[in-house]
Amino acid sequence: MSTLVYVAGRFQIALLAIHFPVGAVMTLIDGLGYLASALVLLTFCMSTMLSLRTVAIFSNLAFISYGLGDRIYPVLILHIILLPLNVVLLFQMVRLLRKARRAAATDLSPNWLQPFMHAKHVRAGETIFRKGDDADLLYMVVSGNVRFPEIDRGVSAGELFGEIGLFSLERRRTQTALAATDVDLLWISDGALRKLCERNPGLSLYFLRLTATRMTENAARAIGVAAATPNPA
Repeated sequence: MSTLVYVAGRFQIALLAIHFPVGAVMTLIDGLGYLASALVLLTFCMSTMLSLRTVAIFSNLAFISYGLGDRIYPVLILHIILLPLNVVLLFQMVRLLRKARRAAATDLSPNWLQPFMHAKHVRAGETIFRKGDDADLLYMVVSGNVRFPEIDRGVSAGELFGEIGLFSLERRRTQTALAATDVDLLWISDGALRKLCERNPGLSLYFLRLTATRMTENAARAIGVAAATPNPA
């Protein structure tokens, strides 16, 4: 879209230079044309998408008025097409920002994910995943307990685990997960989770908070475990 606006803007400025020679008296319609071109250039100075779309809409309106006034139909048709596109994109951006603000003010529950997850049973003592394995699934504990021996930590019913490896750049498991008891799990694939996060910004914010909290807790626990381990004589 930005490339199209850039090319269209340069084309329209060239049309204005031909249409309004030096020394001529500027009319109201000519003024609208120059204003519209200035607004196109201004869009390249915008630092946020919200302000860019707003300025682009005003530019579309000015070019539509200019195209009607001087009967420049290529410019008129182009901006009649671009105007509703920019309006739709502006409303989508506003709606996305509102969702993000609401998500920041509320605490989501991981139970929201359950309808999109699949069941799995693991027997006591079995390994769910090992440190260094590829991270491609997120888990929720339905019943039982899961332990992470490297940091001496566990999770129980209603808690998620496996999110750190899933969202890391290496996409590797950072801990080993063992079933301390018989465990009923729910899991969701990386691809399905990403689609849900794209549709719900609040869910993305929830996982950002969860990952940051878990990483802080795990680092503190790892330091504690290392301090408690006696040095060999």
